[in-house]
Amino acid sequence: MNLSSRDLPPTNYQRPTSTKCLLGVNIDHVATVREARKDIWPDILEAAQLAIQGGADGITVHLREDRRHIQDADVFRLKKHISVPLNLEMALSNEIIRIAVKLRPHMATIVPEKRQEITTEGGLDVIKYFKKTVQTVKKLQKARILVSLFIDPDLKQIKASKESGATYVEFHTGTYAHHSPATCHSSLTTLKKASNYAQSLGLIVNAGHGLTYDNVRPVARIKGMNELNIGHNIVARALMVGMKKAVREMKLLLKH
Repeated sequence: MNLSSRDLPPTNYQRPTSTKCLLGVNIDHVATVREARKDIWPDILEAAQLAIQGGADGITVHLREDRRHIQDADVFRLKKHISVPLNLEMALSNEIIRIAVKLRPHMATIVPEKRQEITTEGGLDVIKYFKKTVQTVKKLQKARILVSLFIDPDLKQIKASKESGATYVEFHTGTYAHHSPATCHSSLTTLKKASNYAQSLGLIVNAGHGLTYDNVRPVARIKGMNELNIGHNIVARALMVGMKKAVREMKLLLKH
Protein backbone atom coordinates (compact mmCIF):
# COMPACT_ATOMS: atom_id res chain seq x y z
CA MET A 1 0.00 0.00 0.00
CA ASN A 2 1.40 3.40 -0.96
CA LEU A 3 1.03 6.07 1.71
CA SER A 4 0.63 9.73 0.85
CA SER A 5 3.04 12.27 2.33
CA ARG A 6 0.28 13.22 4.73
CA ASP A 7 0.29 9.70 6.15
CA LEU A 8 4.04 9.33 6.59
CA PRO A 9 5.26 9.09 10.18
CA PRO A 10 7.03 12.10 11.71
CA THR A 11 10.30 10.16 12.23
CA ASN A 12 12.86 8.59 9.95
CA TYR A 13 12.01 5.11 11.24
CA GLN A 14 11.78 2.46 8.55
CA ARG A 15 9.80 -0.76 8.98
CA PRO A 16 12.08 -3.81 9.02
CA THR A 17 12.18 -5.46 5.60
CA SER A 18 11.48 -8.90 7.05
CA THR A 19 8.07 -10.35 6.25
CA LYS A 20 7.88 -11.76 9.78
CA CYS A 21 5.19 -10.41 12.08
CA LEU A 22 6.41 -7.48 14.17
CA LEU A 23 6.07 -7.23 17.95
CA GLY A 24 4.80 -4.16 19.75
CA VAL A 25 5.33 -4.41 23.51
CA ASN A 26 2.72 -2.73 25.68
CA ILE A 27 4.29 -1.56 28.95
CA ASP A 28 1.13 -0.25 30.65
CA HIS A 29 1.38 -2.76 33.47
CA VAL A 30 4.90 -1.73 34.36
CA ALA A 31 3.24 1.58 35.18
CA THR A 32 0.49 -0.29 37.04
CA VAL A 33 3.12 -1.60 39.47
CA ARG A 34 4.58 1.88 39.85
CA GLU A 35 1.20 3.50 40.47
CA ALA A 36 0.43 1.00 43.23
CA ARG A 37 2.86 3.00 45.35
CA LYS A 38 2.70 6.30 43.42
CA ASP A 39 6.48 6.06 43.23
CA ILE A 40 9.04 6.41 40.44
CA TRP A 41 9.85 2.68 40.29
CA PRO A 42 9.75 0.62 38.17
CA ASP A 43 10.95 3.13 35.61
CA ILE A 44 8.86 3.18 32.43
CA LEU A 45 11.68 4.30 30.17
CA GLU A 46 14.04 1.62 31.49
CA ALA A 47 11.37 -1.01 30.86
CA ALA A 48 10.91 0.25 27.30
CA GLN A 49 14.64 0.25 26.63
CA LEU A 50 15.01 -3.30 27.95
CA ALA A 51 12.08 -4.41 25.78
CA ILE A 52 13.81 -2.86 22.76
CA GLN A 53 17.05 -4.67 23.65
CA GLY A 54 14.99 -7.88 23.73
CA GLY A 55 13.79 -7.23 20.19
CA ALA A 56 10.61 -5.13 20.49
CA ASP A 57 9.82 -3.48 17.16
CA GLY A 58 7.70 -0.84 18.88
CA ILE A 59 6.47 0.33 22.28
CA THR A 60 2.77 0.70 23.01
CA VAL A 61 1.15 2.62 25.87
CA HIS A 62 -2.46 3.51 26.63
CA LEU A 63 -2.94 7.00 28.03
CA ARG A 64 -6.31 6.45 29.67
CA GLU A 65 -8.62 9.29 30.67
CA ASP A 66 -8.47 8.10 34.29
CA ARG A 67 -4.64 7.87 34.19
CA ARG A 68 -4.73 4.58 36.10
CA HIS A 69 -1.27 3.58 34.87
CA ILE A 70 0.48 5.59 32.13
CA GLN A 71 0.80 9.31 32.88
CA ASP A 72 1.21 12.30 30.57
CA ALA A 73 4.88 12.71 31.45
CA ASP A 74 5.52 9.07 30.53
CA VAL A 75 4.44 9.43 26.93
CA PHE A 76 6.51 12.54 26.29
CA ARG A 77 9.56 10.96 27.91
CA LEU A 78 9.17 7.80 25.85
CA LYS A 79 8.69 9.71 22.60
CA LYS A 80 11.90 11.66 23.27
CA HIS A 81 14.15 8.77 24.24
CA ILE A 82 13.12 5.46 22.63
CA SER A 83 14.64 4.31 19.34
CA VAL A 84 11.57 2.48 17.96
CA PRO A 85 8.09 3.72 17.05
CA LEU A 86 5.74 4.76 19.85
CA ASN A 87 2.14 3.61 19.50
CA LEU A 88 -0.27 5.64 21.63
CA GLU A 89 -3.54 3.91 22.45
CA MET A 90 -6.24 6.49 23.09
CA ALA A 91 -9.97 7.00 23.39
CA LEU A 92 -12.12 9.34 21.32
CA SER A 93 -11.55 11.99 23.98
CA ASN A 94 -10.93 15.63 23.11
CA GLU A 95 -8.41 15.93 25.94
CA ILE A 96 -6.41 12.91 24.80
CA ILE A 97 -6.64 13.94 21.15
CA ARG A 98 -5.04 17.29 22.04
CA ILE A 99 -2.23 15.49 23.86
CA ALA A 100 -1.69 13.14 20.91
CA VAL A 101 -1.43 16.00 18.44
CA LYS A 102 1.14 17.69 20.68
CA LEU A 103 3.06 14.44 21.27
CA ARG A 104 3.03 13.26 17.63
CA PRO A 105 3.68 9.56 18.25
CA HIS A 106 4.51 7.34 15.30
CA MET A 107 1.02 5.86 15.55
CA ALA A 108 -2.20 6.47 17.43
CA THR A 109 -4.53 3.52 17.96
CA ILE A 110 -8.07 4.57 18.79
CA VAL A 111 -9.67 2.25 21.33
CA PRO A 112 -12.96 2.17 23.26
CA GLU A 113 -12.69 3.05 26.91
CA LYS A 114 -14.91 2.65 29.99
CA ARG A 115 -13.99 3.94 33.43
CA GLN A 116 -15.12 0.77 35.23
CA GLU A 117 -13.42 -1.79 32.98
CA ILE A 118 -10.38 -3.75 34.11
CA THR A 119 -8.98 -3.73 30.57
CA THR A 120 -10.30 -2.85 27.12
CA GLU A 121 -13.47 -4.82 26.50
CA GLY A 122 -14.08 -5.41 22.80
CA GLY A 123 -13.35 -3.23 19.82
CA LEU A 124 -14.33 0.32 18.94
CA ASP A 125 -17.79 0.65 17.40
CA VAL A 126 -16.69 2.65 14.37
CA ILE A 127 -20.19 2.57 12.88
CA LYS A 128 -21.81 4.06 15.98
CA TYR A 129 -19.10 6.70 16.44
CA PHE A 130 -18.34 7.19 12.77
CA LYS A 131 -18.54 11.00 12.66
CA LYS A 132 -16.29 11.42 15.71
CA THR A 133 -13.91 8.79 14.39
CA VAL A 134 -13.57 10.52 11.02
CA GLN A 135 -12.93 13.86 12.71
CA THR A 136 -10.29 12.33 14.97
CA VAL A 137 -8.56 10.47 12.15
CA LYS A 138 -8.28 13.73 10.19
CA LYS A 139 -6.85 15.64 13.17
CA LEU A 140 -4.26 12.98 13.87
CA GLN A 141 -3.24 12.59 10.23
CA LYS A 142 -2.91 16.37 9.91
CA ALA A 143 -0.32 16.08 12.70
CA ARG A 144 1.47 13.40 10.58
CA ILE A 145 0.45 10.55 12.87
CA LEU A 146 -0.42 7.13 11.46
CA VAL A 147 -3.88 6.05 12.63
CA SER A 148 -5.10 2.58 13.58
CA LEU A 149 -8.57 1.61 14.81
CA PHE A 150 -8.87 -1.16 17.42
CA ILE A 151 -11.91 -3.12 16.28
CA ASP A 152 -13.53 -6.53 16.51
CA PRO A 153 -12.87 -8.74 13.45
CA ASP A 154 -16.26 -7.82 11.99
CA LEU A 155 -16.64 -7.11 8.27
CA LYS A 156 -18.97 -4.14 8.76
CA GLN A 157 -16.58 -2.55 11.24
CA ILE A 158 -13.69 -3.12 8.84
CA LYS A 159 -15.57 -1.42 6.01
CA ALA A 160 -16.41 1.54 8.25
CA SER A 161 -12.76 1.73 9.34
CA LYS A 162 -11.65 2.00 5.73
CA GLU A 163 -14.26 4.69 5.08
CA SER A 164 -13.05 6.64 8.13
CA GLY A 165 -9.69 7.23 6.48
CA ALA A 166 -7.61 5.13 8.88
CA THR A 167 -4.56 3.36 7.46
CA TYR A 168 -4.47 0.46 9.93
CA VAL A 169 -6.87 -1.71 11.86
CA GLU A 170 -5.94 -3.71 14.94
CA PHE A 171 -8.15 -6.70 15.59
CA HIS A 172 -9.28 -7.41 19.12
CA THR A 173 -8.17 -11.01 19.73
CA GLY A 174 -9.86 -11.44 23.11
CA THR A 175 -12.50 -13.85 21.82
CA TYR A 176 -9.83 -16.06 20.30
CA ALA A 177 -7.56 -15.81 23.36
CA HIS A 178 -10.26 -16.70 25.87
CA HIS A 179 -11.77 -19.61 24.00
CA SER A 180 -10.90 -23.13 25.03
CA PRO A 181 -8.59 -25.06 22.70
CA ALA A 182 -11.62 -26.99 21.48
CA THR A 183 -13.48 -23.86 20.33
CA CYS A 184 -10.73 -21.42 19.34
CA HIS A 185 -10.60 -22.74 15.76
CA SER A 186 -13.74 -20.82 14.76
CA SER A 187 -12.36 -17.61 16.29
CA LEU A 188 -9.09 -18.06 14.42
CA THR A 189 -11.04 -18.60 11.20
CA THR A 190 -12.92 -15.36 11.85
CA LEU A 191 -9.62 -13.52 12.33
CA LYS A 192 -8.25 -14.93 9.08
CA LYS A 193 -11.35 -13.92 7.08
CA ALA A 194 -11.33 -10.46 8.64
CA SER A 195 -7.65 -10.04 7.88
CA ASN A 196 -8.11 -11.05 4.25
CA TYR A 197 -11.02 -8.64 3.85
CA ALA A 198 -9.18 -5.74 5.50
CA GLN A 199 -6.14 -6.27 3.29
CA SER A 200 -8.35 -6.44 0.21
CA LEU A 201 -9.51 -2.92 1.10
CA GLY A 202 -5.93 -1.72 1.43
CA LEU A 203 -5.80 -1.65 5.23
CA ILE A 204 -2.73 -2.80 7.14
CA VAL A 205 -3.60 -5.37 9.79
CA ASN A 206 -2.36 -5.55 13.39
CA ALA A 207 -3.84 -7.55 16.26
CA GLY A 208 -3.73 -7.86 20.01
CA HIS A 209 -5.42 -8.44 23.37
CA GLY A 210 -5.10 -11.54 25.51
CA LEU A 211 -2.30 -13.02 23.44
CA THR A 212 0.15 -15.22 25.35
CA TYR A 213 3.22 -17.36 24.80
CA ASP A 214 0.84 -20.32 24.48
CA ASN A 215 -1.63 -18.95 21.90
CA VAL A 216 0.28 -16.37 19.85
CA ARG A 217 1.69 -18.51 17.05
CA PRO A 218 -1.52 -19.13 15.03
CA VAL A 219 -2.31 -15.40 14.99
CA ALA A 220 1.24 -14.45 14.03
CA ARG A 221 1.00 -16.87 11.10
CA ILE A 222 -2.10 -15.25 9.59
CA LYS A 223 -1.15 -14.16 6.09
CA GLY A 224 -0.29 -10.47 5.96
CA MET A 225 -0.36 -9.95 9.74
CA ASN A 226 1.81 -6.87 10.25
CA GLU A 227 2.21 -6.56 14.01
CA LEU A 228 0.98 -8.00 17.28
CA ASN A 229 0.67 -5.77 20.34
CA ILE A 230 1.19 -7.74 23.55
CA GLY A 231 1.49 -6.40 27.06
CA HIS A 232 0.19 -8.16 30.15
CA ASN A 233 1.60 -11.61 29.40
CA ILE A 234 5.04 -10.23 28.58
CA VAL A 235 5.12 -8.05 31.70
CA ALA A 236 3.99 -11.02 33.82
CA ARG A 237 6.78 -13.15 32.36
CA ALA A 238 9.25 -10.31 32.88
CA LEU A 239 8.58 -10.43 36.61
CA MET A 240 10.13 -13.90 36.56
CA VAL A 241 12.91 -13.68 33.97
CA GLY A 242 13.42 -9.99 33.22
CA MET A 243 12.01 -7.81 30.46
CA LYS A 244 14.73 -8.42 27.90
CA LYS A 245 14.42 -12.22 28.11
CA ALA A 246 10.62 -12.11 28.19
CA VAL A 247 10.49 -10.08 24.99
CA ARG A 248 13.13 -12.24 23.31
CA GLU A 249 11.10 -15.36 24.08
CA MET A 250 7.99 -13.84 22.51
CA LYS A 251 9.92 -12.69 19.44
CA LEU A 252 11.15 -16.24 18.88
CA LEU A 253 7.57 -17.49 18.82
CA LEU A 254 6.67 -14.92 16.16
CA LYS A 255 9.49 -16.18 13.95
CA HIS A 256 8.45 -19.83 13.88
